[in-house]
Amino acid sequence: MTIYLLGAFLLSLVCGFVFTPVILDYCKRKNLYDIPNDRKVHTNAIPRMGGISFFPSMLTAFIAILWFIPVSDEYVIPINVWSAVFLMGLLIIYITGILDDLTGLDARTKFFVQIATGCLLPFAGLYINNLYGLFGIYEIPNYIGIPLTIFMMVFIDNAINLIDGIDGLAAGLSLMALGGFLCYFIQYDVFVHTYSILVAGMIGALIAFSYFNLFGKPERNTKIFMGDSGSLSLGFILGFLAIKCASDNTLIWPTRPESLLVPMTLLFVPMADVVRVTLHRFNHHQPLFLADKNHIHHKLMRSGLSQHQSLLVILGLALVYDLMNYGLYPFLSSTWILIVDVLIYCFVNVCINLKIKAAV
Repeated sequence: MTIYLLGAFLLSLVCGFVFTPVILDYCKRKNLYDIPNDRKVHTNAIPRMGGISFFPSMLTAFIAILWFIPVSDEYVIPINVWSAVFLMGLLIIYITGILDDLTGLDARTKFFVQIATGCLLPFAGLYINNLYGLFGIYEIPNYIGIPLTIFMMVFIDNAINLIDGIDGLAAGLSLMALGGFLCYFIQYDVFVHTYSILVAGMIGALIAFSYFNLFGKPERNTKIFMGDSGSLSLGFILGFLAIKCASDNTLIWPTRPESLLVPMTLLFVPMADVVRVTLHRFNHHQPLFLADKNHIHHKLMRSGLSQHQSLLVILGLALVYDLMNYGLYPFLSSTWILIVDVLIYCFVNVCINLKIKAAV
């Protein structure tokens, strides 16, 4: 099966390198640029629709691989209602992101769409039904699991969308999370045939985008941002994979005590940032939908780091969580691992705050 995953990755990578220059030219003709302002860190007008390439690249790779995989008992591609709901919800989010990049949608409209697409999962029978001992809780009833699932979908989607503030950050964190999900899913045959191919395709599309985002030059019209079409789509994909991973369905795979810990670890940094920023706005009596410069990448830059230095610090922090939680899992419960994660995140932010004060 490795050859099919590699094929999906390479085909999506090629599609990304083909589609992105076309998008760049379109943005230039239509004057679709992300204009610098007080809240943004870039100083040049940059095309903002790079995420348009994600869904077509991933889907093209997925369909092509399905075409070449032989129909046999060894390779059966289960396209079920969950797969249909995934693609339907992703398409809705993707179109919403494109409309936002083109015309600008208000935060409440996007929030409504996120809730609506999040509701598709429980409607298809996919929702969180077990917390695997987190805070001493195991199986949970539907009337708790279904709202929790919708909340987590909206939460993760916003986390990726809001942390997309400097070059490579949302893409880098998403690549790490997607790689983690891929490594986890290939342990179970039922996922290798569907979601792992989709994940491999998205990884290829993201790497192609990251090349233009990190190394492109504004003066040569080779630099691009992903925009909401990209960040919202990524957030939906990661949210779906997190719920799929955490769902306890013994018809598909055995009950796994680490099921909740895996997505919690892979997405901890963007989720923790949203919680911290939300608490800060609430504490200062600011609107929760207010855009500001209080995210972790903004704070790192105020402390004196460059964009790329801030990117490396945050990606390094995410890698530390991945390795640390993997090492702690045999010795600590998921509750204590979460507590350790939160304490470390608080400590890191205190250190950043002290560095900001010293830099003033």
